[in-house]
Amino acid sequence: MKGLADTPSYIIELLEGGVTLEDVIDGHICEQALVEKSAFAVGDLGALMRQHVCWQSVMPQLQPYYQVKCNSSPAVIEVLASLGLGFVCANKAEVSLVLEHGVPPENIILSSVFKQLALIKHAAKNNIQHLVCENEAELSKISRLHPNAKLLLQLTTEAHAAETSMVFGSSLKSCRHLLEAAVELGVQVVGVTFHITSSCQNLQEAYTHALSDARCVFDMGLDLGFNMNILDIGGGFTGSEFQLKQVESAIRPLLDVYFPQLSGVQVLAQPGSFYVASAFSLAVNVIGKKVVTRCWDSLTQGENNEDTELLYYMNEGVYGPFSRKLLGNSIAAPSVHKHVLCAEEAVYPSSLWGPSLDQLDQVVERCLLPELSVGDWLLFSSMGVCGLEELSCISSSAQLPVYYTVSTSDWYEMQEAGVALDSAMKNFSMLQYSA
Repeated sequence: MKGLADTPSYIIELLEGGVTLEDVIDGHICEQALVEKSAFAVGDLGALMRQHVCWQSVMPQLQPYYQVKCNSSPAVIEVLASLGLGFVCANKAEVSLVLEHGVPPENIILSSVFKQLALIKHAAKNNIQHLVCENEAELSKISRLHPNAKLLLQLTTEAHAAETSMVFGSSLKSCRHLLEAAVELGVQVVGVTFHITSSCQNLQEAYTHALSDARCVFDMGLDLGFNMNILDIGGGFTGSEFQLKQVESAIRPLLDVYFPQLSGVQVLAQPGSFYVASAFSLAVNVIGKKVVTRCWDSLTQGENNEDTELLYYMNEGVYGPFSRKLLGNSIAAPSVHKHVLCAEEAVYPSSLWGPSLDQLDQVVERCLLPELSVGDWLLFSSMGVCGLEELSCISSSAQLPVYYTVSTSDWYEMQEAGVALDSAMKNFSMLQYSA
C-alpha cells in the first residue's frame, strides 16, 4: 500500500518524474480492485499551497483565518498552520485540534453564536481571547466566564438577510446598546465581523453597506473608549481566483476610505472552501444499476413520449462524503475513470444514488453519462469541503481512506514558504511514489 488513511501520522506520496495525480488515483483503484472496491479520497497538498499563493497575490492586505468547519482534516490544519494562517473555530473539538498543531491562541477566533459555558471556559483556560458576540445574553456569559475576552461584534448585513430567513448578527441599531452593555460589564470590544455569502449577486452594494456599517460601529466603540483595531470581513470565497478578484475589486476602494492602512486596523477574512475545495478528489464505485422508462406528455395533443433513464447506485452517498447535498448544495457530475468520451459516443440521462435506497440519498439528480457497468469507478473533483474524516462513522465503509500527495515542484515551493518536515509538519513523512 502506497499511503495510509487519515490517521495522526501521515505519509505524503511525493510525485516525481512526471507522475500525476491521475496516476495516483489509478494506482489506488488497482489496489481496491483486489479487495473491497471501497471509496477513497486523494488529497493534493500542493493545491493548498497554490491557493495560498493566489490569496497572497490578490488579497495581500487581508490576513486569512481558515474556517475549520469546512474541512477539519488534521493534515489540512497542519499544512495551513505551517503557512501561518489563523483559524476560526466553532466548538471545543476544533479549538483543541488547532492548539494541538501549535497554533498560537492569539491566532484563533471563537466564532459560534451561542457558546456553551464549557466552551467559553475552555477558551479562557487556553488564553483564546478573540470571541465573536452578537447579543446581550452571550455578552453576559462571556463577562462572567471570560472577563479578559476581546470581542468582535457580529454585524448583520443586508445581503445575508436577503438570502436567509435566519436572524444572523446584530443590527447597526442594536450595536450601540451592546457596546454600552459591554462598558457596564467591563468587557473589551476590539472589532467587528460580518459575512457576505458567496452567492451574493451585487458584491459592490453588499460590501458598501457592510463596510459603512462597520465604520459606524468602530466610531461608536471609539467614542465609548474601546480600542477598535480588528475588522473581519468574513467568508464567502468560493475557491475561484476570478471570484476572489471580484471581491478584491469591490472592497479595495472601500477599505481605503473607511479603514485605510494608517488607521492601524488589522483586516481579516475567513476563507474556508477557498483553500480546500479543489484539494480533494473522491473515487466511488458503481455497485448497482437500474434502467427505468419515464413517460411524459408531448405538447402535441395525443402524443406520448418515453424517456429512458439509467439509475446508478454508488458505494457512498449523502450519509457519507456527499452530505452537503442534504444542505441544498449541488454536486457536480463526475467523470468516468479511464474513459475518454468520443464525439460519436452515445450518452444517456442518468442519476446517481447512494447505497441506502433512501429517497433522500440522491447525489446527482440528472446528468449525461455513457452507459456504465457495475464495478466502474466515478471520480468527483473539488470534494474538499465535505469533511471526509468526520463522516467515516456514518459512511457505508468502516473508514474512508484519504491518501495525501504533493508534486516535487509544489513541495519545493512549500519549503520556500517555510514549510518543513522537521519543524512545522512533525506528523508527516515523505514517500516517493512509483506508478
